Amino acid sequence: MRHFVALFVLISSFIYGQQFSLKGQITDKSNNEGLTFANLRIGGTYVGTSANVNGYYELKLNKGSYQLIASYIGYVSDTITVDVSADRFVNISLKPVSINLPEVTVVPGYNPAIRIIKNAINFKNTRSEKLNSYIFTAYTKGSIRTNQSVDVGSNNLSVGVGTDDSSALKISGILENQSKGYFQKPDNYKEEIIARKQTANFPSSINMLTGGRLIQNFYTNDIQFFDRPLPSPISDDALDYYYYYLKDSLSLDNKKVYEIYFSPIKDYDAGFEGYIYVIDELFALVKVNVGLNKAANTAGIFEKIEIFQQFLPYENDIYMPIDYRLFVEANVLGIAKFGFELNTIMYDYTINPKINADFFTMAVLTVTPDADKRDTLYWQTVQTIPNTDEEKTAYKEIDSVEAIPKTFWDRFSFLATDFELNENFSLTGPLGLYSFNRVEGHSLNLGLGVKKLFDHRYYGRLNFSYGFSDKKLKSELWSKYYFGKYRTHEIEVDVYDRNFSLFEESVEYNDLTSTILSLFSKYDFRDYYRRKGFKAEVNSLVLPYLTLGLGYANNHDFSLQNKTDFSFFGKDKKYPINQSINDGRINAITASFELDFRNYIEDGLFIRRINRSKFYAVLSGDIFISKNNLLKSNTDFEIYKMNLSGRLSTFRSSSLFFNMNGVYSTGTVPMQYMYALPGNISSSGKDFSFRSLSVGEVYGDRVVTVSLEHSFRDDLFKILGIPFFKTAEMNLSTYIDIAWVDQQESSYNYLPKKSIKFLTPFYEAGFSLGHPLLPIKFEFTWKLNYKGTNNFTFGINTVLL
Repeated sequence: MRHFVALFVLISSFIYGQQFSLKGQITDKSNNEGLTFANLRIGGTYVGTSANVNGYYELKLNKGSYQLIASYIGYVSDTITVDVSADRFVNISLKPVSINLPEVTVVPGYNPAIRIIKNAINFKNTRSEKLNSYIFTAYTKGSIRTNQSVDVGSNNLSVGVGTDDSSALKISGILENQSKGYFQKPDNYKEEIIARKQTANFPSSINMLTGGRLIQNFYTNDIQFFDRPLPSPISDDALDYYYYYLKDSLSLDNKKVYEIYFSPIKDYDAGFEGYIYVIDELFALVKVNVGLNKAANTAGIFEKIEIFQQFLPYENDIYMPIDYRLFVEANVLGIAKFGFELNTIMYDYTINPKINADFFTMAVLTVTPDADKRDTLYWQTVQTIPNTDEEKTAYKEIDSVEAIPKTFWDRFSFLATDFELNENFSLTGPLGLYSFNRVEGHSLNLGLGVKKLFDHRYYGRLNFSYGFSDKKLKSELWSKYYFGKYRTHEIEVDVYDRNFSLFEESVEYNDLTSTILSLFSKYDFRDYYRRKGFKAEVNSLVLPYLTLGLGYANNHDFSLQNKTDFSFFGKDKKYPINQSINDGRINAITASFELDFRNYIEDGLFIRRINRSKFYAVLSGDIFISKNNLLKSNTDFEIYKMNLSGRLSTFRSSSLFFNMNGVYSTGTVPMQYMYALPGNISSSGKDFSFRSLSVGEVYGDRVVTVSLEHSFRDDLFKILGIPFFKTAEMNLSTYIDIAWVDQQESSYNYLPKKSIKFLTPFYEAGFSLGHPLLPIKFEFTWKLNYKGTNNFTFGINTVLL
């Protein structure tokens, strides 16, 4: 009998603790059409959800009797009682109602919407004073659409929002996750993704993009889009930025709701435009239905950017967001149509809980270890947004296509420097097979890369190349292994017998650029030397903001000579002589550090720093010590390097970027270990480089550089109202570069080639113009002193070189 009673209690506990699914559709009673994003709340609680685009909802409830309250602005709310003891399907119909505005006598200079917005701003500030902290749960679904059929490896994005032409857009990927969010004043925020899944054509790491860091809240002052802060329609300075028009009065829970249209006062100012809904008496913002205006639509590639958000009251009349919907469609030059749809519901709010200060760390987003291991049974208990029939079909279709074995030619591309054989192995691609320079001549290059082996911990590469003019085989074997939960410790070993570019750390042009210039214009801007040896380093994140490293290098360096004078053109010209170096063996102990106080994301495998704060700076340093008696090196010297880089937001979307370097050396420093100012090739330029100097033109062993670049984007043109430029979306940047360069007497006498010195600071300044749709900027630079050649330089700055 006792066993029977125990079994009965166990079964009863299971039944009463089991969650059931309550599904249904909330419709317009007059036409039976689904009410998009209608709200449903359990009476007497803060438990609820928001329907999908067709009005379908889903709630996960324990056994019991519940009062369901369905509401939608412009409709009479309805309350029904539902007994839940099994999965149920319950439809709810709402009756439309309108409160027409009384005829308004227009008074010159008076806008009735202004009073409402002023009160809404006051309510927002009062809400902020009352809201010290909160915790919530969120479910997010992202749909990626294209106008193509489902294709393995497709990176096109598109979105369908139920519009007339959305039938041409196919779902090509779905992302889902469940997360917990935490906030505490003044600006502490943390999110944990506790469950995530996606269609098979996406890695799980991309799922982080749908986390709460993407969710905006229109109760804040500024909202980020495309790395541009846009004023909220109820921000403190909104009345100076937006025009408002009171369109109508509607009803919500028997209360009047004002429907207000707004848009930027100046049409060339980036901002939102659309409708906001403010409830009477309290003047709380309860709904937002807006888009981005043309000025905020970067390069005009987006045909649609729509944002929808709703708010409901919690304790003490604190209104919190209960959903966030983002719909994007784009058409790039009529070639590719793509987009993205994001649907998030927020629920289970706890208002003003006590959260220990040490709970908030530099990790603002963490993927829990078992987030990717959640099974079907778990997802059946999670509050979600019901899948449409199209989404159900897409899951099956994409996963079945992804399961088809891929052939070599499925992955091959003629425009790749590397192509992947599978997730772990890659080979040198067509663009990487061939190279040319005046030392090696025509070269054939072959390489095998490995990645993500042993639970994403091992990465490596084996490269071979052969020069048909110098008749030398070169090789390199590089390996890296990560340790730790988030792979924050690493061992890196590099064994090489190959040619290096002189001052390689300051040359930012790719090998393909060098090959093309040599073959077609007989201009090889690099110098080369041979290095045999190896280096080994250990790096460890010892604190969330501090990385330390220690290593050893064993190098044997040799000068090289020109071995060919070939080019397709300019056969009557000669290549410049390849620069000699200080030959010899250099054995050294190395050390490094990096101080980085930026917040980061723990993605389940690695930590990734983010640049979302208005100011950040990264300080790093390196030490290189070569000793004759201790390490059997040919020469004694020490090099200490320091770098400080970062960004400071100045106004609107403008930012000041800075990059500062310091090099201090003692002893006799070989030429190949000197620090060269980053120069440029003819009619070209790179960020944080000296545009009026050539590659390798100025170098030394004691150097200080300061590079400041201020990106105005198009803000300055808009503020000044300059015709054409205020609407042309031209990005303006200004920059100044400063350098002080010296060489110790011992190093200077040791150099095979002498370099000029900047014993008083060298200055250059200029500006650039570009367009966000094009990957190039046109730069205009002037030398301010040390004038001679290149006093004025015009260059093209592009990532393609």
